[in-house]
Amino acid sequence: MGSRPPIEGVAGASARAEAERLRERRRESEAARSRVVRVLRLLLAPSAGEQRLAARERRWADGARGEELLAEALAERCPGVAFLHDRRMPGSRANIDHIAFAPSGVHVIDAKRYSGRIRVTRPLFGSPRLLIAGRDRTGLIAGLERQVAAVRGALAEIGETVPVHGCLCFLPPEGLFAEVELPAFRTPRMGEHRLCCSRRLARRLNEPGPLDAAGALHIRAELSERFPAARRR
Repeated sequence: MGSRPPIEGVAGASARAEAERLRERRRESEAARSRVVRVLRLLLAPSAGEQRLAARERRWADGARGEELLAEALAERCPGVAFLHDRRMPGSRANIDHIAFAPSGVHVIDAKRYSGRIRVTRPLFGSPRLLIAGRDRTGLIAGLERQVAAVRGALAEIGETVPVHGCLCFLPPEGLFAEVELPAFRTPRMGEHRLCCSRRLARRLNEPGPLDAAGALHIRAELSERFPAARRR
């Protein structure tokens, strides 16, 4: 698609800000403990509230790092693709991690950091389920569908009919033995949405399609106004 298009937004910015806010709350809670408790801190376990804050802080920081890593990987592997990062969904507290404007259309990308085997089960009766390390994570798809619907609605408002694709992109969390286990020779789907790693996603974004560079930048500019940068908490 020619020279490298500009990139707008800071990947993981709102999640990183939330992690920092929680870190400050935890530090304030620790500082508020009495002088005697502080002296004996090494002998005392953190309070339940401090433990919960620390756990939430780790989750937000881990999610922010995942968005940052994915943005870096896609920028390196997809030099002809334009991006919006960390965009707020109007009328919602939710955000969209990444929107890519590739030849094949507009891609709504939700970055996730999980360890373990990822598979889709299709029971004889009932709906398909997304299992990660044996746990039901089908709710992730519902969140992605809301994001895709919002982007499609915005494109309809401006009279654009380009394809819109949804993707859950999995990155391993921090840890010596953490890894994501996706099928080796195929990209699983939940309905129309792909479940993939950053390498497969980059390959998909680089595929040819109907959207040229000028059209991609025009649509990106329109969606940038409708999906502003996520509010820093």
